[in-house]
Amino acid sequence: MEFSKTQALTSFKKSLLRQTASEEQSDLWMPLAFQGWKPCTESVAASIVVAKILNATLVIPYLDVNRVWQDSSTFKDIFDMDHFINALKDYISIVKELPDEFSWSTRVLCNCHSTNQNQDSTSSCFCKLVFGECITVLQSYGIAAIAPFSHRLTFDNLPKYFQHLRCKVNFQALVFVPHIRHLRDVLVNRLRDSSTKATMVGGNYLKKVTEKYKQGSGKFVVLHLRFDKDMAAHSACDFGGGKAEKLALAKYRQVIWQGRVLNSQFTDEELRSQGRCPLTPEEIGLLLAALGFDNSTRLYLASHKVYGGEVRISTLRSLFPLMDDSKSLASSDERAFIKGKASLLAAVDYYISMHSDVFISSSPGNMHNAMGTRTGKGKSNFANPINQYNTYPAPDCMYQG
Repeated sequence: MEFSKTQALTSFKKSLLRQTASEEQSDLWMPLAFQGWKPCTESVAASIVVAKILNATLVIPYLDVNRVWQDSSTFKDIFDMDHFINALKDYISIVKELPDEFSWSTRVLCNCHSTNQNQDSTSSCFCKLVFGECITVLQSYGIAAIAPFSHRLTFDNLPKYFQHLRCKVNFQALVFVPHIRHLRDVLVNRLRDSSTKATMVGGNYLKKVTEKYKQGSGKFVVLHLRFDKDMAAHSACDFGGGKAEKLALAKYRQVIWQGRVLNSQFTDEELRSQGRCPLTPEEIGLLLAALGFDNSTRLYLASHKVYGGEVRISTLRSLFPLMDDSKSLASSDERAFIKGKASLLAAVDYYISMHSDVFISSSPGNMHNAMGTRTGKGKSNFANPINQYNTYPAPDCMYQG
């Protein structure tokens, strides 16, 4: 079946007439292979719209194991699945697992997933898959899947109904599991308590603290420092580590991306002149100081693993001695459920970012999408020195806090 504009409009109109999920939805729609929880939220919102358009039952999304983080966390490990299903029950039907009657399809799906990693995910191709191939497959087999699934539907000029549905998914249906919310609350309370840091750092640090902080402002800044090994390698920039570092990062690029990195064809000077190099911890520290933050600023570091370790962030820590992260603020028992789980740690950091007084992102990665959620909640104090706010367009509802 060839994709046509008429076919797409017909599907849109039919779905708009179905304001609830009261009609029987027997066909199954399975979005597959989201890598990480944040891309998952955007793709889940799009998958709900697709399910509505196709009038199909949605199978709870599957999260792929990220090649870099090697995190096997599932959807239910991160999000409250029962709340998700209940919040959308008037829109579409959702099932937690693939019904037994469709167990025959798993072998086909796995084969599809393993052979289609380089599938074109442009907007036009995505629509062709949804309105063309998916409809044909649904009619023939009663189940359809796209692997890997993309959230490219975000970029389309969808009717307002579908944008509102995406917003409902993002802001109401997708809620973190209770233990993530609990740890967030604990860490936020400790960040706002001016006495907490005094019990956790040595006297040398406290000598640098100004009288303003001693009085306790109760405010804190979240810095999303995206300077991991994969980002450093993918940028193909020179970070002052000499020939050995260059060779190590080049080897890492070959292992993870088989050398398919666009930036590697440019020199470091060209990349920096074009603003393609991520800010180092030292550079972001100087930027914060230039913005007026000082050693009295309570700083929360949202970062999985900084490339170069503690040595790399020593300058940043000397500039901001009141800098904490989840490891320094929480006990080992409190952090037990997120140990070794990069997705859960990122979820906690993201949740804390939503409640900070100021949010600063050092890169255009997924975490900077926090600004959309913050704006939707009426919090507009954020900064992105890379100045790429529009990497992913935000639905209108994000600006109606």
